[in-house]
Amino acid sequence: MTVRQGYRIELAPTPAQAARLGQHAGLSRVVENFCLEKVKAALAQREAEQSYGIPAGELTAVPWSAPALERLWRTEHADRYPWFAAEGLSSRIPKEACRVRAAGFKNFFDSRSGKRKGARVGFPSWRKRKHGSRFRYDSDRARPAHHRAVHLPGIGKVRTREDMTWLTGRIADGTARVIGATVKGQAGRWWVSFQIETDRTEVNRARQAAQDAPACGIDVGVKTFATVVDDDGTVTHIHAPKPLKAALRKLRRANQALSRTAKGSANRAKATRRVAKLHLDVAHQRADFLHKTTTTLARTKRAIAVETLNVAGMTRNRRLSRAIADLGFGEFYRQVAYKADWYGAEVWAADRWFPSSRLCGDCGAVNAALTLADRTWQCGCGTVHNRDVNAARNLLTAMQRDQQAA
Repeated sequence: MTVRQGYRIELAPTPAQAARLGQHAGLSRVVENFCLEKVKAALAQREAEQSYGIPAGELTAVPWSAPALERLWRTEHADRYPWFAAEGLSSRIPKEACRVRAAGFKNFFDSRSGKRKGARVGFPSWRKRKHGSRFRYDSDRARPAHHRAVHLPGIGKVRTREDMTWLTGRIADGTARVIGATVKGQAGRWWVSFQIETDRTEVNRARQAAQDAPACGIDVGVKTFATVVDDDGTVTHIHAPKPLKAALRKLRRANQALSRTAKGSANRAKATRRVAKLHLDVAHQRADFLHKTTTTLARTKRAIAVETLNVAGMTRNRRLSRAIADLGFGEFYRQVAYKADWYGAEVWAADRWFPSSRLCGDCGAVNAALTLADRTWQCGCGTVHNRDVNAARNLLTAMQRDQQAA
């Protein structure tokens, strides 16, 4: 089973290497803005030409594609950005930055035409320092040098904080290859994410869910992150750490301290790093919980029934938006789906309008008056339901019914 997946590792650069990483991140930002500038200039020129009555076939061409943007960069960078060659920065960064911009334009048009699913994508905007530091390498230009270091063009050999034997061993025996790499900096720390193509057959077989493993239904919520009901009647409640809620007090104080510092001062830089570190800790705690939870479910369940939630719509509720965003429902479902595919489990998603919480599992009646505040409710048939357990059980029953019909 050959799949594409990411492999993220933290770097341990020297101060000189960290400065060099920052230079390459700045180069990527400059090239992305250069591309946007050229596209906007061409669009403005076309608009002016149309007002002059120039035929459509003779209007100025807009450089939407990556090759067209790359040609413009190669033509103009020597005059406009002489520091690019003078500093000896990697030539692969502008190439990938042009591809990133071209992909953004394509996503915008695909979203407008309906080819791209999901929320509407806006027209690409200017990239700024506050948007974060990142840049990309194509193919295997960036690659592991050995199990404790990576080779990054234009930077050199950079040590890593973790062992990469899992990846280097597979590259050596030909079961994995690097097809791209993204370097990202946050809160003074740097990571490289390798996009790899690897054969997971042996790994998946060794960790596959047992044939007699239970099937389950999962109901997610704010109070209890996930209520899992197995087909043998076992009920498991999974509680999330809610890292943002736990860190709000520290974040308020850190932001207040930041607001009191002078712009451009050393104290402001320190305060900014502290705020960034707190946000990074929150993101890491959430990611750790989600990965451990979804891996356990995918490796211990034969089939998993889940809801189809409109998470973007749920976050529009001003009273619940922060709590919902803190839990990461969308990422939870994404990870369950691909990990279940790895380990041989089946994921069944209910229709978005399936009344899992309102449906009585005994008589089939729907309680239209149920509100979010009702944690338990009694049906007209006399059955008393726990809201979350009933929802998870209804999802499991619906999946079993669907499987039998198939």
